[in-house]
Amino acid sequence: MSDSVFIVTGGSRGIGASVSRKLGIPGQTVVVNYTANKAAADAVVAEIEQQGGKAVAVQGDVGSEADILRLFEEADKHGGLAGLVNNAGVVDVSQRVDEMSVERLNRIFTINVVGSFLCAREAVKRMSTKHGGQGGSIVNLASAGSKLGSPAQYVDYAASKGAIDTMTVGLALEVADEGIRVNAVRPGIIDTELHASGGLPDRVAQVQSKLPMKRAGTADEVADAIIWLMSDQSSYTTGAILDVSGGRAILP
Repeated sequence: MSDSVFIVTGGSRGIGASVSRKLGIPGQTVVVNYTANKAAADAVVAEIEQQGGKAVAVQGDVGSEADILRLFEEADKHGGLAGLVNNAGVVDVSQRVDEMSVERLNRIFTINVVGSFLCAREAVKRMSTKHGGQGGSIVNLASAGSKLGSPAQYVDYAASKGAIDTMTVGLALEVADEGIRVNAVRPGIIDTELHASGGLPDRVAQVQSKLPMKRAGTADEVADAIIWLMSDQSSYTTGAILDVSGGRAILP
């Protein structure tokens, strides 16, 4: 994966930051996308540069097509695109479906689903041999919630990640003979800032005793799976959705 450009959406925190750091080795350029926290994105870039890699922070909301187009145009300045990690996503406060507003639903699905589709569209345009590209890899961030439903908490988020499951399989088959592999990871309870953004900062502590492994996962554990799917070590793997959930996603 040398001398190539990789885009990580939502790359300034949590799983995205860990993926960015792991991709940021000598000979590779990582485009660290962020929505608002420039300081956090700049810190990730600095870490990558300290370990001999190249990186650039690019602001952009994946809920905006204009921002996505600008993100990819900025990436184009640094070389040929070799990979996309569709990591950016949001949750909202815990609610039942009968409490959800249309504004909430539009936000969840615009960012989590439409944004992932548009980023994948732009990546395919650049990487597909049909368009003159050299091939590449796309890894989407799904969720164990797509199998569990997240009742009374985030049914909308779970449903948006169910769409990512379907997108992963369909797009993988669509571009399988164009040099692009498309896969996904399906994290379970991971100790990141996402829980606080959904109004449950103590969620990990509250649920970890009920998890099969009695602990939450880490961002690095999910990132390692993503890096494998991005690499040539998984060269015959496409359309796969890898559970990184400590067994949670297989509970009845």
